[in-house]
Amino acid sequence: MFSKILIANRGEIACRIIQTAHRMGIRCVAVYSDADASARHVAMADEAFHIGPAPSSESYLRGEKIIEIAKQSGAQAIHPGYGFLSENTGFAEACEANGIVFIGPPSSAIAAMGSKSAAKAIMEKAGVPLVPGYHGKDQSPDVLRAEAEKCGFPLLLKAVAGGGGKGMRVVENMSEFDDALAAAQREARNAFGNPDMLIERYLTQPRHVEIQVFCDQDGNGIYLAERDCSVQRRHQKVLEEAPAPGLTEETRKAMGEAAVRAAQAINYVGAGTVEFLYDVDGSFFFMEMNTRLQVEHPVTEMVTGQDLVEWQLKVAWGEPLPLHQDQVKTRGHALEARIYAEDPDQDFLPATGTLRYLSTPDESAHVRVDTGVTEGDEISIHYDPMIAKLIVWDETRDQAINRMVQALEHYRIAGVKTNIRFLHALADAQPFREADLTTNFISAHEELLFPKSRLDTHKALVLAAGFVLEQRKSSEPVTADPWSPFSRKNSWRMNSEYAQPLKLQVGDDIHELKILERDDRYQVFVGDSVYHLNAKLDDDYLQAVVNGHRISVHGNLHEDQLVLFYEGDTFKCTVYRETYGFEEMAGEGSLAAPMNGAIVAVQAKVGDKVSAGQTLVIMEAMKMEHAIKAPADGVVSEIFFAEGDQVSEGAELIAIETEEAE
Repeated sequence: MFSKILIANRGEIACRIIQTAHRMGIRCVAVYSDADASARHVAMADEAFHIGPAPSSESYLRGEKIIEIAKQSGAQAIHPGYGFLSENTGFAEACEANGIVFIGPPSSAIAAMGSKSAAKAIMEKAGVPLVPGYHGKDQSPDVLRAEAEKCGFPLLLKAVAGGGGKGMRVVENMSEFDDALAAAQREARNAFGNPDMLIERYLTQPRHVEIQVFCDQDGNGIYLAERDCSVQRRHQKVLEEAPAPGLTEETRKAMGEAAVRAAQAINYVGAGTVEFLYDVDGSFFFMEMNTRLQVEHPVTEMVTGQDLVEWQLKVAWGEPLPLHQDQVKTRGHALEARIYAEDPDQDFLPATGTLRYLSTPDESAHVRVDTGVTEGDEISIHYDPMIAKLIVWDETRDQAINRMVQALEHYRIAGVKTNIRFLHALADAQPFREADLTTNFISAHEELLFPKSRLDTHKALVLAAGFVLEQRKSSEPVTADPWSPFSRKNSWRMNSEYAQPLKLQVGDDIHELKILERDDRYQVFVGDSVYHLNAKLDDDYLQAVVNGHRISVHGNLHEDQLVLFYEGDTFKCTVYRETYGFEEMAGEGSLAAPMNGAIVAVQAKVGDKVSAGQTLVIMEAMKMEHAIKAPADGVVSEIFFAEGDQVSEGAELIAIETEEAE
């Protein structure tokens, strides 16, 4: 077995690989960019090498530099993880040329599946069913338009070299085709260096079901159950599960055997995933093959009891597959939720910031957390915004869903926007519990997935007041007389009862509270209501009784910014001070950047008349494009940035003179 390997990746997948390698007695070499000098994967590795600046094109995508470090460190093999160079044919070839084992398939297999159009041709020959569409080499606009007409609408434009939802657009009719094609090609060129597209009929109610395959160097291949990855946003998976609910054993077997045929058709070696679209009538169609370990591989590990990274290392060393097909057994049900730094309420815009507070559920045989971050780490614009993967297992699907709901309630993050509340609503939604799954699940159930807060605003304000007051008490100096009022921070007055004021800002609203403190309890006045509050704070855990209702919340107070966590929901407020001068990020007639990122295109000139909703700027952040639209009708008066510029969240991009209402 290898004695030392290099991991050409970062974040949670690098940490995940290191854990298994260390368990097997293998030393690990990490690489890191400027942004990752203090990252968790660097600390976990036996040694680490600096590889370049923060942008991935100058660090994690520098294949020649990674190979140089592997040789310098004495690493016998390179594990690419997923993303970055994991499906790069040139990098796999360079490893082979330098006598370094690439822990993945041969470069010829990556090349065969790297082009979605070529892959479909190979699958057709192997007898794997295909979705109707076009995957030819002629990429001229006229040909693509003609093929689109032939395929029929709605259709899906998909980057030939793509992955992760990048370079993809759903087109409803021909009038949208040209703009969608240009945007998809531009995104594909930026992400993969290849703007070529394929066209597929867009099935309106499909499920995304994929098969985990594994092949050894002797040509043996097996499948290890299937995963349902239907719940997606922006064509990227949000929640995955194994096994896929509702499939017959005959369908499972047919899919698995088709997946193995697909892998063997390209002389595959190692871990791979064959993805299918599963239609409501039980038919399934080949979509693509990912020639690497998948983000969602832990759900397969949880139901099979196998360590897929260990399998990868053994197969790369030349060992046979650890199991034959008839030895593969599954037990129970597993789900994985991807926890992202993003704002679901703003169309899942990526978010940046510092993880100033991070508390995760306890791990056990039922709960697993795969992560590459620790409290205090920065979520930057340079990499994918995934914070962690939360994986749960139980005997049945219903029990596993309950585990997931509970675990999400115990996952608490402050300092950056996350999708935890959204995931909690998703896992607990009745249609999801009933396995009413399609790839448009999120858009079909928006009302359920974006619910109102579970906390009544007044009650939340009372709990916030209790948290603030109890934390102030905990910082009071210790005096010789514990009953002395003079060191208390509660606005105590001699010979009078004084209600201390506390202003809390929630969004744009400022709430003025009055608080009377009596011994171990408070009276809190909110508007015309009065609340009797008993509160006890233990670190970040507040136990409270509000008008006889016992309720417990966790919280984090940082520089007057308070976040309370309650049953998967959050309540955010600011301890308001008159000197703060809260200001809008941008005025009514202006266009502000909703995130940190780079300007890809400016689609207006000074003097142009624009309409509300018209796309004026295209930004790129975390490898995805985002259209910034005009907030109102008007005339462009100033443009502050140009293509290629880096901008910060809140920066004014364009000034618009709005039209006066008549």
